[in-house]
Amino acid sequence: MPHTAPQPASRPRRSVLYLPGANPRALAKARDLPADVLIFDLEDAVAPAAKEAAREAVAAALREGGYGRRELVLRVNGAGTPWGRADLQLAAALPIHAVLLPKLETDHAAQDAALLLQARGAEPDIALWGMVETPRGVMAAPKIAAVPGMAVLVAGTNDLAKALRLRPSADRCGLTTALSAIVLAARSRGLDAIDGVFNDLNDPAGLERECRQGAQLGFDGKSLIHPGQIAAANAAFGPSPAELEQARRTIAAFDAALAEDRGVTTLDGRLIEQLHVDEARRLLALAAAIGD
Repeated sequence: MPHTAPQPASRPRRSVLYLPGANPRALAKARDLPADVLIFDLEDAVAPAAKEAAREAVAAALREGGYGRRELVLRVNGAGTPWGRADLQLAAALPIHAVLLPKLETDHAAQDAALLLQARGAEPDIALWGMVETPRGVMAAPKIAAVPGMAVLVAGTNDLAKALRLRPSADRCGLTTALSAIVLAARSRGLDAIDGVFNDLNDPAGLERECRQGAQLGFDGKSLIHPGQIAAANAAFGPSPAELEQARRTIAAFDAALAEDRGVTTLDGRLIEQLHVDEARRLLALAAAIGD
């Protein structure tokens, strides 16, 4: 069964861009985009009549390569569809980092996908990403996060809002309980969590607001549907210069305290202990990974 792929410390996943598998132009253009993660989508972005063509286009693009150090993920169709099994078989043969499984509601579905990938000869370090986009999926998120090989949980906010019968709301108040549950499930297993998409391409202020909210909820990045959304996600989910400077000061203050055999200290009137240093080091590692 695949296990979680070894990742660089604090691998950046600020911007996670969906690429329609049936659009070769978009697949080619993505080679020059500053997104951290590219999701080659065979599911929602592809009409049923175009599934076969999309599979061929994605395979050709990935085998051609040229995507640099971006993390490459294939979103397959679900196990209950006519295309799911063939998508997984293709995934096992492609040069990708992970497979995104849609609409997960049980841990068994993820385990079955992992077994199929293994049986088809997938690389042992290929990771699983799981989409949580239904009420049942939210309730099962802790079990889904515990599946061997699971690396990231992705919030499917459009489907979740529909299932919850939510009215449109700029503050997403009806979704916050589910979003927090997804983050909690991910963190309980040391996984990353990615926020859902923002649908209005003509509302950059709304996108920035929702990115900030996602970061405050603990998400590591944002699902994106257009290249024009990348900059906002990178800014909101990456450490700011002020945060990095504070991280350096925190580490320096704590190191000085340790030199005096003290396990805690203060900085600018605030208590500093090991947990604050750990977070400071994570931010610096994330910044280094972004800068590489």
